[in-house]
This record gives sequence, structure tokens and C-alpha cells, in this order.
Amino acid sequence: MTDPRLVAGVDCSTQATKVVVCDADTGEVLREGRAPHPDATQVDPAEWWKAWSLASEGLLDGVSALSVGGQQHGMVLLDGAGVAVHPAVLWNDTSSADATVELVSELGGPEAWAAATGSVPVPSFTVTKLRWVRGAAPDAAARAEAVALPHDWLTHQLAADRSGIADLTTDRGDVSGTGWWSPTLNDYRPDLVELAFGRSLQLPRVAGPSEIVGQTAFGAALAAGTGDNMAAALGLDLQPGDVAVSLGTSGTAFARSAAPTTDPSGFVAGFADATGGYLPLVCTLNAARVLSATAQLLGLDLAALDEAALTSTGSNGLVMLPYLDGERTPDLPHSTGLVYGLTRTTAQPATMARAAVEGMLCGLADAVDALRAQGLPVHRVLLLGGAARSRAVQALAPALLGAPVVLPEPAEYVALGAARQAAWAVSGNLPTWDVSMSKPESQVMTDDEAAAVRGRYAAVLAGTRPLLAAEYR
Repeated sequence: MTDPRLVAGVDCSTQATKVVVCDADTGEVLREGRAPHPDATQVDPAEWWKAWSLASEGLLDGVSALSVGGQQHGMVLLDGAGVAVHPAVLWNDTSSADATVELVSELGGPEAWAAATGSVPVPSFTVTKLRWVRGAAPDAAARAEAVALPHDWLTHQLAADRSGIADLTTDRGDVSGTGWWSPTLNDYRPDLVELAFGRSLQLPRVAGPSEIVGQTAFGAALAAGTGDNMAAALGLDLQPGDVAVSLGTSGTAFARSAAPTTDPSGFVAGFADATGGYLPLVCTLNAARVLSATAQLLGLDLAALDEAALTSTGSNGLVMLPYLDGERTPDLPHSTGLVYGLTRTTAQPATMARAAVEGMLCGLADAVDALRAQGLPVHRVLLLGGAARSRAVQALAPALLGAPVVLPEPAEYVALGAARQAAWAVSGNLPTWDVSMSKPESQVMTDDEAAAVRGRYAAVLAGTRPLLAAEYR
């Protein structure tokens, strides 16, 4: 028997599946679970189902509604029976770098893509993965009849009243990151699927933000779900003037907008959100792992790295471009990390630690500036994710990001946002849930010092961009 006071949210992320069960009125988390995913950029979708089963075990009694927030952009190719014909190709797989260049050119360049879909494709976008798989796995491509996103797939598996591919659903938030949906038209561009794949594929129906799209085997209503960033915006209850800067596996900066955005430079992706509005977003591939990799390099744990970065009087001209896994923004998929300004003076653990924190934050500062350039006000930054717990990050962020910083209480905001959507779907009203905030560490950098750090970072990037654009061998 279901209890209307209980709703569940799922975060099917890159690294794990997380489940929270919440009070539908207050958002209080009553139960939660987690299970890991394989550490790979191409994954059998069945692994997500295994993780869901483990993470949700013993949590779902009485749950009246459930929603899934999923990692954006992943490509799940299905045959007519709904079986995956190829491992899901995730957002952080850069195999489609060359395919991206081809597609951008074939439509007429970045301006044409921005006008068509609100975004200029980079290798993370699903449309580029369609072109890649067409050439890299032609047998699998030949068997494909439908394409879905990770949250679409998991929602479909959870729906007890579905089979095959006939009733696949998605939402406008997640689908806006595929490269074949237009936020301006609020509709698909199937011609772009054909451009990428050479033929048409069945696409999921785009459900409304508060729609119930099915029912689970345990009797809960199934909401539309959405992409992870859109779910996080719901979980944080972003208001106009708020910019969320998330420092997890990837780094993201995003804000709500009442109107669609287009950025021909490709820096800002013109996504939709999960409420019927828009969510312009900038994503970098490198965030928290920059700190963990630097700590490993220096033989320190993260706490010691933090202390070293704070005790340093500055990076003293040492600049780190932290593109350790290639980079999405700026669009340098073949790049590697680069350290510039290494001398006997700067070859110190504390200086390197400080340069790592500054380098990671400079990439996100460029992201916040790009949102400002789209006309979005930046009254405050909500800093979240694993690396936001770093005292050094907190102390340096306000000056480098150019705005006051607050720290949302650590929580699973993607799963919370999904749960909030589930409460909306089952009640007909989007509930207001309180989000606790705290203040960061005291600021240790002046605005002039921040401007100098960002200036050096920009100069090194401009001077080494041709090198970084070439494939590393």
C-alpha cells in the first residue's frame, strides 16, 4: 500500500546510483541507498539496473511516486525488443571527437547548430555519438531501431506497463542535450538524427514536466524524470540570480532562464529545464579529480593538499591548465594537463597545490562569465559537489568567480530534485522544500589578485591552445 507522503528520487550518475525516499511535503530524507557503477566510459545499461536494485533494496515500502534523474548525453541504442545493441556510450567518452568536427561542418558551422538546437555539439553530446557508432560499430548500428538517454532507459525499465520501444519517454530537460531537439521550437529535429546516423530512429515521446508516464511493479506512479543537472536545479530550488557551480567528476555552472539561449561560440549549452523553462549551462570535464590527482602527485591526502594550498601565499605565477581527461569547455578533447611557470621557486608542494585549486576554479570562473554574457544576472553562487568541501576552494572561490558564495548543505541534490518532481507529479503541485545554506571559509584573495591569476590563466591557454588542440602522442 502506498503512502502519499512518501516519494523517491533516483540519481543514475556516472559513478553510482543513489536513491532517496523523502517526505513529499517537507523534502526530509527518510531513507537512502547507493550502489556503484563500473568505472568506464562505455557501460552495459544492465549495470544501472543492478545498481538500482542494490541501492533501492528495502527502501521502497509505501512510496507513492518515483522519478529518475540521469547523467546527461549518454547514448543507449536499442533494437525493436528494447534490448541494447551496444554498450551505452557515456557523456565523458571522447571517442566522437572527430565525428563532432564533421557534424558541425556538415550543418553549416557553429552558428547553424546554435540556431537549430541552442547548443554547438561537443563530443559529449549524444548526436556525435550516433555518428561515431555508425562508423565504429556498423553491425550494432544496423540493428538499432531507437535511441534513448540513461534516464529514459531506466524509467522504461521501471515501468511495469511497458515493453519493447513503443512507449519510451523522455523530458525536455534531458532531451535538450542530445543535439536533435530544439528548445526554441520545443520539438525534435529528426533531420539531425538522420544527418548523424544516416537514417531515422524512433525517439522517445517528450513528456510534460509534471506528467505521470507509468507505474512501477510495486505500485508507485512514475514521473517523467529528467537530466542530472535539471534535477539538481530542482533540488536546489534555484532562483533568478542564482548560479549553481558544481564541482564533482565534471564541473558545471548553470542558472535558470525564462527564455532560450543560443551561444554560437559553443561555450554555453542552451538546455531546457525540468519545469518548462530553460537552463543555460557550461560544463567542464575536469573538477574534483584535479585536486585528487594533484594530491597523489605530491604524495598528500586531500586534507594536506587543502592545508598546503591555504598556507601558500599564492601560486607565484605557476599556472595549471587542468585538462587531465581532455576538455569539453573549452573544446579541447585531445588535450592534456599543462603546468607553466615551473621554476626552482615555484617547484614547491604548497605552490603546486595552490595552482591546482586556482586552475580548477579559473575554468569555472570562465563558465560563470559566459553565463553573464548571455544576459543572466549573477547575484550569488551556490557552490556544491565533492570539491566544494575543500577549505581552499571555498576561500578562493568568491574572488575568482566574482560573486558571493554560499554552500548548500551537502546532499544528493539530483536525487532530491527527482523526488521533488515525483511529488509534483503525484500531487499536481510543485512543493517548496527548504535548502539549508552555510557560509564558506573566509576569503583569502583580493579582487586584484584574482584578476591577475585569471589573466595569467587566459594568457597561458591562448598561447598553448594549438599544442593542446593536437592529439597527444
